[in-house]
Amino acid sequence: MGDPQYPLFSKDGDITIGALFPVHSIETLPSFEFKQKPQLLSCSSVYLRDFRLAQIMIFAIEEINRSESLLANVSIGYRIHDTCGSRLSTMSATMGLMNGQELVPGHKCNGQAPLHAIIGESESSATVILSRTTGPFKIPVISHSASCECLSNRKDYPSFFRTMASDYYQSTALAYIVKHFGWSWVGAVNSDNEFGNYGMAIFLKIAKEEGICVEYSVKFYRTESEKLQKVVDTIRKSTAKVIVAFVSLPEMGLLADQLSIQNITGLQMIGVKSWITVRSLITPNSFPVLGGSLGFAMRKIDVKGFADYVLKEFWKTAFPCSQSNGNYSQYALSCSRYEDLLLLKNYNEDVPEQRYVSYVYKAVYAVAHSLHSLLKCKEQEGCEKGLTIQPLQLVEALKMVNFTIKTGDRVWFDSTGGAVAQYEVVNWQQDSDGSIIFKSVGYYDASLPPDQRFKLNTETIIWAGGQKPRSVCSKSCPPGTRKAAQNGRPVCCYDCIPCAEGEISNETDSNNCKQCPREYWSNVEKNKCMLKTVEFLSFTEVMGVVLVFFSVFGVGLTAMVAILFYSKKDTPIVKANNSELSFLLLFSLSLCFLCSLTFIGRPTEWSCMLRHTAFGITFVLCISCVLGKTIVVLMAFKATLPGSNVMKWFGPTQQRLSVLAFTLVQVLICVLWLTLSPPFPHKNMKYYKENIILQCSLGSTVGFWAVLGYIGILAVLCFILAFLARTLPDNFNEAKFITFSMLIFCAVWITFIPAYVSSPGKFTVAVEIFAILASSFSLLFCIFAPKCYVILFKPEQNTKQHMMGKTTSKSC
Repeated sequence: MGDPQYPLFSKDGDITIGALFPVHSIETLPSFEFKQKPQLLSCSSVYLRDFRLAQIMIFAIEEINRSESLLANVSIGYRIHDTCGSRLSTMSATMGLMNGQELVPGHKCNGQAPLHAIIGESESSATVILSRTTGPFKIPVISHSASCECLSNRKDYPSFFRTMASDYYQSTALAYIVKHFGWSWVGAVNSDNEFGNYGMAIFLKIAKEEGICVEYSVKFYRTESEKLQKVVDTIRKSTAKVIVAFVSLPEMGLLADQLSIQNITGLQMIGVKSWITVRSLITPNSFPVLGGSLGFAMRKIDVKGFADYVLKEFWKTAFPCSQSNGNYSQYALSCSRYEDLLLLKNYNEDVPEQRYVSYVYKAVYAVAHSLHSLLKCKEQEGCEKGLTIQPLQLVEALKMVNFTIKTGDRVWFDSTGGAVAQYEVVNWQQDSDGSIIFKSVGYYDASLPPDQRFKLNTETIIWAGGQKPRSVCSKSCPPGTRKAAQNGRPVCCYDCIPCAEGEISNETDSNNCKQCPREYWSNVEKNKCMLKTVEFLSFTEVMGVVLVFFSVFGVGLTAMVAILFYSKKDTPIVKANNSELSFLLLFSLSLCFLCSLTFIGRPTEWSCMLRHTAFGITFVLCISCVLGKTIVVLMAFKATLPGSNVMKWFGPTQQRLSVLAFTLVQVLICVLWLTLSPPFPHKNMKYYKENIILQCSLGSTVGFWAVLGYIGILAVLCFILAFLARTLPDNFNEAKFITFSMLIFCAVWITFIPAYVSSPGKFTVAVEIFAILASSFSLLFCIFAPKCYVILFKPEQNTKQHMMGKTTSKSC
């Protein structure tokens, strides 16, 4: 473009290191009318941070040149170019560095490279331009702040190094901090350049893996005002309260201004190293927008002696316009070009806040240590100055450097040319005097074990809006519910669905409900599995107490009848009703009442076997006695006929044997049942899902129904015989009462079958007990009540004549 590109600061030396810094931030383009020779690009508005970087580079070189141990007899020169924060100027400055001095007639090439290494650039985009331009010449480029992950590609950038880590670690740390605070719904804004695009792509990938949803992801570049406006509109309409701003400093300044103009405040900004500690962003209008911001910054490392240097030595030795006799005239420099820099001559208050100076300092020393090894420097003898050092040799030497600078930090490069990631977590806070400070509230150190890398002191954080924001798409699902994704929306947007019966979730935001174990059931809140209620008919509950009462009452009533009959055993009515069978019947009825008690209480192996067999045997004994009484009645009636001799065939012995035979058959059935497949306790979990019915399983249903069937056969036979004897004389009404008792007995057990099958849980047992008690009471009342009535209230009818029907009085 005409005149050569001259450095802003320069010094000759045996070895030359170049540098590119955007010392100015505004570039003014000349006229391109092609009517005259194009003028040089002009820059204005000093960017203080990178001006300090130029100063620290010169400071480090002067320090090395004074060293007696490092490059003792070799001097390092420098050529520092200003890129004005422009890609166009970066390209121009890069070419100026590589071209060296103007070609002088008679100048001979000595084989030494005019430039051995380049420090810079500050931005990733500019560094990409620099590295791609210098790449074919193998000139090592060492950046202090270009952190784009794209530069880690050794195939594309084989000679690139940096004294800081790539943005992969910063993006990872951003995802960690968002997850740490439980923010699952965030917005994302990035610069539309290599730094922003690569960094945001890594963050979005890791955020997705960590379950963080991004409501929107928008980007813009500093020259795109329309895109910036769209970004602001998106932020205003969004519901996310947290914004991850992976932007460069110029874009952040523009974004903060627009948010302030449109009064969009109270949003929690999560920032990156490019802007989180830059004081130029602090304005009266920006703090309502950026106050409380959290972000990652480079570690602040104090380089001893630098603060004094920027006030004294720099202006004496390195700044051309401060000298009375300078050599800058050969470069046709005009001191008007440095007028804005002279304003900073007596200012160094910002030096303690500068976080990148130590990284430039490390870069310069990395080059020096590499040259020290290549020039075979020895402590007493110095270096071999005659050796020709090519840039490629320096690239290989840089890969091997490993040293510690005076600040105590170790300098080395990994396989990608980067350094270990070490960040401070800073928080924008307002001090007691109203000034804005960047308070350190934690750190991220990738050199530590995974569980120790990230640490935060949340108690010292000041939040945007005054309190910690809650940024979620949907409220957390409490224990007892599960998340159900909303159709067409990110996974962080969901509905909370209560767990089904028998399922629980004991964690917040559970994706699924867990089935309770077989013997457990969910509580009302569905957040805990409880042991199912074991249900059985117990002695303590109302139903159990009532049934026990009637059972005991039946036994007592039977005993009273037995006592009454025993006391009146010599009376005609007792003798006429076969007193031996009557007492045996009363005894069996007592057993029937008592066997109902075996059905109450917790079922056990022995109680299950006892209840069914005792019930079957006692009832057969009872029905056998009734059947015996019925046969006796019939035989007695037949015996009154002329020539009949039937009573000798069914006398007392035969009656006892018949009862014994009928009972033994039932005993045999019960023995077979207990031997082959006996009843046993069983936990029924099918009928009620929330309860366990503790019941007696029948074992063999055939055995159970055989026992009931045999009882039924005897009852029907007894009923038929009693029905046939209904025509006996009116005063001898035994057959009528037996008929009526058998009718009730059969009716009870016929209705028992469907009730037993359909009754749930403990009601099954209650139905069976009711059938036992009802049939027992029917036998007791129908057979013995009329006789007791005569004995107690009609003693005049308790005579032999009345029993033979020789009186005219009627029995009840």
